[in-house]
Amino acid sequence: MAKRRIPTWAYYLATLILIGGAYLAWPRQQSQNTTASKAPPAVPVTVANVTKADFPVYLTGLGTVQGFNTVTVRTRVDGQINQIAFKEGQLVKEGDLIAQIDPRPFQAALDQAKAKKTQDEANLTNAQRDLQRSTKLGDFATKQTVDTQTANVQQITAQIASDDAAIFNAQTQLDYASIRAPISGVTGIRQVDVGNIVNAATQTGIVTIAQVEPISVIFTAPEEQLPAIASALRAGETKVTALTADGRKVLSEGILSLMNNQVDTTSGTIRLKATFDNKDHALWPGLSVSTRLLVNTLKNATVLPDDAVQHGTDGLYVFVVADGNKADVRKIKVGPSTDGKTLVESGVNVGEQVVTRGQYRVQPGSALAVNVANSGQSTVKAD
Repeated sequence: MAKRRIPTWAYYLATLILIGGAYLAWPRQQSQNTTASKAPPAVPVTVANVTKADFPVYLTGLGTVQGFNTVTVRTRVDGQINQIAFKEGQLVKEGDLIAQIDPRPFQAALDQAKAKKTQDEANLTNAQRDLQRSTKLGDFATKQTVDTQTANVQQITAQIASDDAAIFNAQTQLDYASIRAPISGVTGIRQVDVGNIVNAATQTGIVTIAQVEPISVIFTAPEEQLPAIASALRAGETKVTALTADGRKVLSEGILSLMNNQVDTTSGTIRLKATFDNKDHALWPGLSVSTRLLVNTLKNATVLPDDAVQHGTDGLYVFVVADGNKADVRKIKVGPSTDGKTLVESGVNVGEQVVTRGQYRVQPGSALAVNVANSGQSTVKAD
């Protein structure tokens, strides 16, 4: 039987079918390759390590700066002011001349008292001589005469003692005419000008002096913190830091001087007083400040940066860099926060890395391109 020959057109048809199938399959393969090539890129983040450190525990509050001592300088005698010896805002020392009252009336009173004493001293000398003469006469002088001369000497002696007191008083009044600074400090705005008559009964002073070296800060703390504050005071010097009202800049550091002897029942707070050397005059009377009172230092505490802590509907959490540079979500419990660090009670372990920047793009399981904080080094995710 003769072999049947396949027509030529059949070869052409088979070839077209193969080409068509390949053409139809190519876009699907290309689409799969494109999908594979468009896998989500690694999220760039900054991370920091969870560490062990000594963690200071502070009580924060608001306070007001007060002069360590504040004095309103007033006159103690009446008279006309001849001189103002200070400039407003000047730093004066104890004993510096503040103002001068016309001293002439007081000098005259002193001179008069001294003259009276001189007169009485002369009378005393004469009386003593009369007594000596009467005594030498013996039986020729009556007892009455001797007694009278003795009493006269004693009387004039007492008068001289009174003269001494009058001189002391006149000298004191004269000294009061020179008004001097009772403390060292900064003068305020002058209340009286040259030429004015002042008197001791007037309540208005000449100027106010505030001592600013050292200086005090009065602030409050909740009454429930009373045991912790008392314990810190018993342990020794308790440090207090004064900052600007917004808490961003440290102004000075001092120590807690005292805790008030009673709690304010209306506010449930206890008043505290801290003392600062204030050599640079960073603190000024009347200034509002934020305060930080160191009540304890926790040894070897687990801490992480404040920026790592996130707030969610279920509480606080952090993103931890897991194996393969994948993001893992951890719920955490935290304590107080200080100087950019937060105390961690549970949820993370020392040495783990937590995300501090870029969390807004991170999801659980996201691949991470890690940049270690303050190092500039990057670690790309593993394939």
